[in-house]
Amino acid sequence: MINVSVYNRDGKEIETLQVDEGVLGGQVRASLLKQAIVMYQANKRVGTATTKNRSRVEGSTRKIYRQKGTGNARAGTIRTPVRKGGGVTFAKTARDFRQQMPKKQRRLARDSAVLAKLQSGKVTVIDELAFTQPKTKEFARVLTNLKIQRSCLVTIPERNENLYKSARNVPKVDVMVVADLNAGEICRKQQMLFTKEAFLTLLNRQS
Repeated sequence: MINVSVYNRDGKEIETLQVDEGVLGGQVRASLLKQAIVMYQANKRVGTATTKNRSRVEGSTRKIYRQKGTGNARAGTIRTPVRKGGGVTFAKTARDFRQQMPKKQRRLARDSAVLAKLQSGKVTVIDELAFTQPKTKEFARVLTNLKIQRSCLVTIPERNENLYKSARNVPKVDVMVVADLNAGEICRKQQMLFTKEAFLTLLNRQS
């Protein structure tokens, strides 16, 4: 069992939650976690780099001059890669770098990422984090009270527009709904901040 403290906005501990490691898979599966991270990074790649090969370069297919009798080296069309303005020998073409993983594996990788954060003490739980209007200064004060000084992934149970606007100007802080959590985003940040409701939702497998 892992004991997780719940804090209020002032950084004072108000209760403790006990987390069974078995709910999050029991152990950190490093190989599966790596596979998931590689997949999420690959899916962000934009494979739109292209160059023209000799078939796509505009120009005649006629032989420049006859094969023999000129004293020059043999030459083909003006689109040959050895001539200026010709096509590229090994031209780049648009490609899709996307990878896929089964849904159960993605969820297990997510749980392993959360468990790794819990075991290293990089998970903070707050009782509530609602804002009636955007307040970046107030949000930054909450992070300071919770002693969060590095990159952080804030996890909430459902979308809150005021919270998103409060956090968008804070460097290295992202806000994500618990249902959208994935191993790539979790491992990209040093710390995680859960609201109590979002944390319990994750543990109860309602995400």
